[in-house]
Amino acid sequence: MTVTKKNLTVGIALAGVAALALTGCSAAGDAGEGSGERPITIAVFNGWDEGIAASELWKNVLEEQGYEVELEYADPAAVYTGIANGDYDLTLDTWLPLTHAQYMETYGDDLVDLGAWNDEAKLTIAVNEDAPIDSLTELADNADVFDNRLVGIEAGSGLVTVTQDEVIPGYGLEGLDFVTSSTPAMLTELQAATDAGKDIAVTLWRPHWAYNAFPLKDLEDPDGLLGDAEGIHTVTSSSFKEDFPEVNDWLSSFKMDNDTLYSLEDAMFNSGGSGNDYAPAVADWIAENQAWVDALTS
Repeated sequence: MTVTKKNLTVGIALAGVAALALTGCSAAGDAGEGSGERPITIAVFNGWDEGIAASELWKNVLEEQGYEVELEYADPAAVYTGIANGDYDLTLDTWLPLTHAQYMETYGDDLVDLGAWNDEAKLTIAVNEDAPIDSLTELADNADVFDNRLVGIEAGSGLVTVTQDEVIPGYGLEGLDFVTSSTPAMLTELQAATDAGKDIAVTLWRPHWAYNAFPLKDLEDPDGLLGDAEGIHTVTSSSFKEDFPEVNDWLSSFKMDNDTLYSLEDAMFNSGGSGNDYAPAVADWIAENQAWVDALTS
């Protein structure tokens, strides 16, 4: 998926396949039996930029180490079902303890949580910076300011679920039309409202480059219905550690703060590259952050 600041052109890559030869690669050879027998399949949520960025980064890193890596794009429900069934090896975008908790509860016996690589994630309801309210407690009484609409993302996503189940009833927002479509559609509406100088309320999350691209503020959530800051975890299949022990160790140690992640996202989504081919932008970003990247596999 590509989202640019310039035109918000959006596309979704259904599958990105890289095929590099494993022959002669000492890293893969040292990884133990089974590491070179098949590709590593990373499942990526459609429209979740931090997961796309982290997955593209690790695709590049692992291919440099001699592994074959495939990225498969899907919605969260399909991702967790696929990992539990062994169709995918891992995902790098599990938000805990709230957003994806129900999936971990449902499929937890067949999943392995390698821990959080980022602990600065937060679900938000954001409005334009000059909107006349500052808190979710004020939204119901000022719904007309936002055309009685709250613009969401993908139905079934954790953010939409918590908004529907907790935020809307908790703050009396039943009178608003909660529009759920897709992250690209939400960003398109955000761009249009910003260009027109109109007030808009959207579901959003940190980290997201939209906070750099648009004048936004988060509505205060005094009742904490959107939850506290969460961690973004790596979750694998139950057989991944046995199949790819070396990669399992690297991913278990992976850490990335928001500033570093914003830097990678900006390079990928706002560099003016073509379509969904992030490889050149990721390669350039790695070259500029070589020491940090080298430490991922040291």
